[in-house]
Amino acid sequence: MDRRVVVTGLGAVSPCGLDVPTTWDAVAAGVSGIGPITHFDASALPVTIAGEATGFDIGPLADVREQKRLDRFTQFAIVAAREALVQAGLDPDARLGERAGVYIGSGIGGIVSIEDQAAELRDGGVRRVSPFFIVRALANLAAGHVAIRHGCEGPSLAVSTACATGNHAIGEAAWAIRRGDADLVIAGGAEAPIGALGTAGFAMMRALSRRNDDPATASRPFDSGRDGFVMGEGAGIVVLESLDHARAREATPLAELVGYALTTDAFHVTAPPDDHAGAQRCMRLALRNAGLAPDAVDYVNAHGTSTPANDPAEIAALRAVFGAHADRLLVSSTKGATGHLLGAAGGLEAVLSVLALVHGLAPPTANLVDVDPACALPGLLDRAASADLRVVLSNAFGFGGTNAALLLRRFDG
Repeated sequence: MDRRVVVTGLGAVSPCGLDVPTTWDAVAAGVSGIGPITHFDASALPVTIAGEATGFDIGPLADVREQKRLDRFTQFAIVAAREALVQAGLDPDARLGERAGVYIGSGIGGIVSIEDQAAELRDGGVRRVSPFFIVRALANLAAGHVAIRHGCEGPSLAVSTACATGNHAIGEAAWAIRRGDADLVIAGGAEAPIGALGTAGFAMMRALSRRNDDPATASRPFDSGRDGFVMGEGAGIVVLESLDHARAREATPLAELVGYALTTDAFHVTAPPDDHAGAQRCMRLALRNAGLAPDAVDYVNAHGTSTPANDPAEIAALRAVFGAHADRLLVSSTKGATGHLLGAAGGLEAVLSVLALVHGLAPPTANLVDVDPACALPGLLDRAASADLRVVLSNAFGFGGTNAALLLRRFDG
């Protein structure tokens, strides 16, 4: 378990852009990717806004026939994985072999395909159901298709832990490399939940913002005016490698993944305890796994969903874990710009955390205008901050009380 794990490639599809550079530029500038829903007629629903990956087209990576077999979340994963491999200096058309794996998860998989095919069965009978339905909808098919395309014959895993999925996938992939089970793993999350069923379900839970008249400001983590999260879609993918493997092929590490931990609240299906004790234990275990003291962390990419319960609980957990150092932390939630990508959130935020280290820039929390006193921290960012960042913590928490924390360090050799 002493093998060092580095990030060598990044890929992204998000409401803020269809690749990594465009997404980063928007997030760093605090530019929102939220707008009116166009995927379906949402006029009858109480929520009519979302973070869509506007203009996305898998294009030459899949012809019309193959697209019938690919749910949108799988298409996102394919595009983001290819971008990450290219940045890592790998041939995306080569077979990577038995020492390469794929750990790509999804919170709810092909929910829009499930909704569509249920309607076909109801309205037209069994013969209207597509023979491609099952292989479109299964949550592990993003990992499966990426593995097939790139000849990854090593370990493959499709984590599905709600909004902690991306972090868990990346953390488990890193452990697979540290154990020696693989030399390289393509890891992250993908999600395409924006359909009538998913939107209605979250809306009836009263989890979503109803700021329909002003979509760009609807996602506002830590702000006193927040009224719920905004659902988004996309993928965030990283290429992880053992340092020895990366050096052998003369790759350029972008960051080192030095710590990972996972815990469970065992408290409530959707709400964290007030002190977020499970999140506290998770962050402490990640620090212990990395061999780092709390004061080594410079920036926290918070889970920060823009919900009344989550945001103050996470701040309370940060104060408990970091003590006096909490007042020196830079903290933001990039969900203010991207919305909440559910199972893809952790993957995208890992990409953004690596870029924060690369650029020496902590991105802002978009739409943070009036900080909720229960969320107040001196370093809570309403605008980007240039800083000498060495270690970034990225948090992700999910329904069921599941928690995952990643620690990324600037690669200095």
